[in-house]
Amino acid sequence: MSNDTSDGSDSSGADFALDFATTPSPERRAAAEREEILADPGFGKHFTDHMASVSWTIDDGWHDASVHAYGPLSLDPSASVLHYAQEIFEGMKAYRHADGSVWSFRPDANARRFARSARRLALPELPESVFVESVRQLVRADEAWVPSAPETSLYLRPFMIATEAFLGVRAAHAVQYHCIASPAGAYFTSGPEPVSIWLSTRYARAARGGTGAAKTGGNYAASLLPQQEAYEHGCQQVMFLDSEKGEYLEELGGMNVVLVRADGTLITPDSDSILEGITRDSILQLAVDRGLRVERRPVSLSEWRDGVADGTITEAFACGTAAVVTPIAELRGDGFTIGSPTTGAGELTMSLRTELTDIQYGRRPDPHGWMVRLTEPTTTTSAE
Repeated sequence: MSNDTSDGSDSSGADFALDFATTPSPERRAAAEREEILADPGFGKHFTDHMASVSWTIDDGWHDASVHAYGPLSLDPSASVLHYAQEIFEGMKAYRHADGSVWSFRPDANARRFARSARRLALPELPESVFVESVRQLVRADEAWVPSAPETSLYLRPFMIATEAFLGVRAAHAVQYHCIASPAGAYFTSGPEPVSIWLSTRYARAARGGTGAAKTGGNYAASLLPQQEAYEHGCQQVMFLDSEKGEYLEELGGMNVVLVRADGTLITPDSDSILEGITRDSILQLAVDRGLRVERRPVSLSEWRDGVADGTITEAFACGTAAVVTPIAELRGDGFTIGSPTTGAGELTMSLRTELTDIQYGRRPDPHGWMVRLTEPTTTTSAE
């Protein structure tokens, strides 16, 4: 990353840099309170002492980068985000390695997806270098909040909102970018547990040509009612089909889906209304590294049903940032159930999950250079 400062006029250059001014929070939690939280953080319940922020206006570009006290945002009641949902976000994690250093997983990929989402929502693209530096500076300010217990992490939520006070229907001329952090406990306390999925046939998550490939809140809002329907049917997640034919698999409410054939081939749905999952892409790359075949293509519901019935599909799993990999026990719908191809979690499913998490936590080599160190080691044992 360049150390040169910029006036913020560039919106896409990889070497664009801003200096982050850090102002320590005057209300940082005491060590005892922080340790109590870290002992049982849950997910998304507690937040660190600081946040990172950058402003943008159509006249000045990106400017005023800072790390400051975590706290409420001040918005005009007419701010565009409140009326036209012009906003995007990301989800990523920071991991404590055995030597005490803290690393992030593929932050450049999150930055590029963030830029693609911004483009689709008519928001300015935050330069990759500024995105990554905001994460680095926030984690450095709140390094004490990164837990060290097995399978724990610091969850990071970068987001961008349109803040211009204006009710006209057009792209906003003023935007704020922020990044907040929340300690996250182990998603599975006793190992990954297979889940039941409800197939939604009444609702669609996104339509062709819509915002399905962007990480924007509206997509998640559209999934909340069918997610409630899934709970009512005793399922933990909801699966969506394509909005045109209602025949092809899309994704879950917040995760991608992958099917595994008996010959080891991994199949994942592909369409322009599916979010490009960084965890999914990483899992698939690890499979390719093993010499396995990967197919990204339309996948019909009948292919899943028939494949389980005749034994050609032997495993199924969902994947995403929070849980990494979740085995799928069964898919339920109105009048049918596609049972689990295996008893419990599939062997390849769990093997790939273990390999990816070992890379993330520094327990095995990182052949693709996915891990980016955010803070220095605190012991003499190297995790590199």
